[in-house]
Amino acid sequence: MIRCLAVDDEAYASDVVAAFIKKTPFLELIGTTTSPFEALNLVQAGAVDLVFLDIQMPELTGIQFLKICGDKCKVILTTAYSEFALAGFDLDVVDYLLKPISYERFYKAASKAKQILQPVLSLQNEKPVQAIVQQENDFMFIKGDTKNKFLKVNYNDILYIEGLKNYVSVYTETQRLITYQPLRELEVELPKPPFYRVHKSYIVSLEKIKMIDGNTLFINDQSIPVGETYKEEFFKMIREGKKG
Repeated sequence: MIRCLAVDDEAYASDVVAAFIKKTPFLELIGTTTSPFEALNLVQAGAVDLVFLDIQMPELTGIQFLKICGDKCKVILTTAYSEFALAGFDLDVVDYLLKPISYERFYKAASKAKQILQPVLSLQNEKPVQAIVQQENDFMFIKGDTKNKFLKVNYNDILYIEGLKNYVSVYTETQRLITYQPLRELEVELPKPPFYRVHKSYIVSLEKIKMIDGNTLFINDQSIPVGETYKEEFFKMIREGKKG
């Protein structure tokens, strides 16, 4: 099965593509998103084989997305504007779907992707599990403070993450990085373990906790509360971890 992601800043457009993916036997829908940054993190994590990608998105265009993700996955472009086709093919896309998309045209593009991806996926399936795990990335990209600026953050460098309304602060040993993204969206992109939500405003790396005293965690000089909602699950995990 080819793992697919539909990316479009208009939810109804990605829903159409998602419905087509579901009815195609050799495709598997991983998800849909209106956020190119969420999509980029999924691609960088190796969770996607094929992206159906809108070109005109306000935060990050499809062409910019292609340049960042490189050869991490294959891409089929979707857009209402045919003049963007040439730029896409210069970046080695599989095909170009002009909106409104018919299922017949969708299936033709998907079949083309299958011919390209099937030999690659067959080889991957023959590799030991350990080898596949080693290929997973240990970093993510977060949006910077200006348009089209992205910051690479290694998971191992993150101490904890603090959410404040519609932006979050990512704290490392040496710096504080601010990205305009709700904490709940960032949470799903982080590997668990080592990252756990312990409060409505905090995600911590278990590896960086120096001490736990009652309902308070200590990471370096920072004290972080464990919220009532998260307390039972968190301490159950800690106890089971100690027994292991």
